[in-house]
Amino acid sequence: MSTTTITAADINKLRQQTGAGMMDCRKALTESDGDFEAAIDYLRKKGQKVAALRGDREAKEGVVIAQTSKDNKTGFIINVSCETDFVSKNADYIQFAQSIMDAAVANDVKSVEELNKVKIGNESIADKIDGQVAKIGEKISVSRFERVEAPYVAAYIHGSYRMGVLVGLSKEAEEAGKDVAMQIAAMNPIAIDQASVPAETIAREKDIAIEQVKAEGKPAEMAEKIAMGKINKFFKESTLLAQAFVKDNNKSVADYLKSVDADLKVTEFKRVALGS
Repeated sequence: MSTTTITAADINKLRQQTGAGMMDCRKALTESDGDFEAAIDYLRKKGQKVAALRGDREAKEGVVIAQTSKDNKTGFIINVSCETDFVSKNADYIQFAQSIMDAAVANDVKSVEELNKVKIGNESIADKIDGQVAKIGEKISVSRFERVEAPYVAAYIHGSYRMGVLVGLSKEAEEAGKDVAMQIAAMNPIAIDQASVPAETIAREKDIAIEQVKAEGKPAEMAEKIAMGKINKFFKESTLLAQAFVKDNNKSVADYLKSVDADLKVTEFKRVALGS
């Protein structure tokens, strides 16, 4: 019997993350001893349509910027996070975040730790952030830093600095890079293709699929076969190259890339979005 106390705030948080009903969220948290990721899996196993399977909950508010070096061979994403949208939408705050990105690109930084030591004028970025904290009165930090290196890197910022995407390509292809970056922003793939999906993710999805099949009342001997069908659907929906291309649903992203250049490949991508 679980001794974990489930609060109304916990239930509301899970509801906001998943869209499931209050009683379902309470039961999921109770059965999972308050573990939110386990509770999400519990809801999925019970056949709930969960809204946030891979929710972007890295930061509450802030500014996300994606930018490349002048030669388009290196791309950077930073999330300069804060507590309220009142601050994140302020032009001065956006300019402050952009100054950090400019420093990241100019100094070709490799990590947040390295970025915080870079100087803008006579002050390190860490000191400048402390100054903003004192001035604004909110917690501010570079909460995410991503970097991509490739023969050609495309950068895309979605919305009002709410999401940033980087796409590494095997050769220069500006328009295709932008199209694929927009695809990633819209469809949130977890990997480039089936082969690059982590084994633990596949095992987790298979376990969930089998439990879903059982919950639907299907015979146990059929569960494995049906579950594999669900896994194949998961690959089609969740891996970049297999996804239907958003600009033309009659072709996959892989088909689109081949139509541009038979040798054009996606080598890597990064996607950073503000959380809800």
